[in-house]
Amino acid sequence: MSRRLIAKNKKAFHEFEVLDRLEAGLVLQGTEVKSLREGKVNLKESFARVKNGEVWLEGCHISPYTHGNIHNHDPIRPRKLLLHRREISQLIGKVEQKGLTLVPLSLYFTKGKAKLELAVARGKKLHDKRETARRKTLEREIQAELKGRRI
Repeated sequence: MSRRLIAKNKKAFHEFEVLDRLEAGLVLQGTEVKSLREGKVNLKESFARVKNGEVWLEGCHISPYTHGNIHNHDPIRPRKLLLHRREISQLIGKVEQKGLTLVPLSLYFTKGKAKLELAVARGKKLHDKRETARRKTLEREIQAELKGRRI
């Protein structure tokens, strides 16, 4: 399956512990798709919320299309996510648990359709973030050491 990555939420992996992932479609207006193709999107402060049995992406900034006219879209409007009813009910069950939230991880095109990789995640504490950084540093040092020995 070919994916063309548009944007990635790097902050999500630093701030949250990802427990489960799923793919969702997006309901977009005309000029939003053109802006996505140009890569004019920011997922940093975005999150997903369940309202009235529907899942909505909020805080995602898709810049107005540069060649658009007066009918350009609102950059930070809430966007509906397309999921099956069964998936939504599972998400509702998980999100109602203490400390779990819905975080967008990446936005990409698959077969010409814009898709969002959504994660059920738990917020990391400060000591967890430090431990993750320490582990990454150790792995990097080990890889550098192994690379140096192959000479």
